[in-house]
Amino acid sequence: MLINHTFIIAEAGVNHDGDINKAKKLIDAAVEAGVDGVKFQTFQAKDTISKNAEKASYQKDTTGTTESQYEMIQRLELSKKDHETLIAYCKQKNIQFLSSPFDLESIQLLDELGLDTFKIPSGEIVNLPYLEAIGKLNKHVIMSTGMADLGEIEDALNVLIGSGTDKENITVLHVNTEYPTPMRDVNLMSMNTIRDAFKINVGYSDHTLGIEIPIAAVALGAIVIEKHFTLDKDASGPDHRASLEPNELKYMVNAIRNIEEALGNGIKQPSASEKRNKEIVRKSIVAQKKIAKGEKFTPKNLGIKRPGTGISPVRWKEVLGKTATRDFNEDEFIEL
Repeated sequence: MLINHTFIIAEAGVNHDGDINKAKKLIDAAVEAGVDGVKFQTFQAKDTISKNAEKASYQKDTTGTTESQYEMIQRLELSKKDHETLIAYCKQKNIQFLSSPFDLESIQLLDELGLDTFKIPSGEIVNLPYLEAIGKLNKHVIMSTGMADLGEIEDALNVLIGSGTDKENITVLHVNTEYPTPMRDVNLMSMNTIRDAFKINVGYSDHTLGIEIPIAAVALGAIVIEKHFTLDKDASGPDHRASLEPNELKYMVNAIRNIEEALGNGIKQPSASEKRNKEIVRKSIVAQKKIAKGEKFTPKNLGIKRPGTGISPVRWKEVLGKTATRDFNEDEFIEL
């Protein structure tokens, strides 16, 4: 039986806090959890954030207001050497390295480093030059759609495809960008709205607390799941609080793999494990009381009882009115 495999991305993001050794520990935790890929973020603060940009509300809550968004992002940058180190470490650990570029220079860097999958973060879905740059690469693309409506998703897809990316290589993720996302705002059914509207592969990037929604997304047909994780939820940084710790990430992965296996192939038929129950649980036509040879079978002298090794009660009307060819004792299987 073929089983679909959901590509699970452990989103390390900036939870390394600018520390390459912590980034390696995040990779180790992702490997231990059994995910398919671990994703970081690639950016140059000078090309990405205006010095006048305010922090998002959740960033103020988690990191305070004494530094600007620019200053916060700048200290979380990974250098080219850092990227090379982490890519090599992921190869050593047999896990796919992924990263979201946030500017044109970062797109070029990741391409030069040999990445074959590009993750577009939600904020860049209306960034025309950015989308064109990724589209021209004709790589695999995973695009988050937080804050977007269907029209904006359609426009972004048209840019990517028009720039040279095959539609079959694009997966669109439904996501809500609030950290953490309130359950009332998840709107998970939007994932299938995207799939049906554009006839495209879909997945889900989760910012809720807990693991219920990613598991539900897999049951609804997500082929990619992305979830933030951290070594310590209490660490100082913008995304730690809304992330899973390693043991929670592993639990989520195991639950998703169980769901994948349980979904099966969609063919309704007895499973191998339940076939042995068939004869025990189903019933047969039996003598309700003693029946003499030559006596006709009627509803009064026939019954339907377990086990199901005799004539099936689906043949009830066929048996009624027939003549007994021998004597039958109570509970004995009827034979024609």
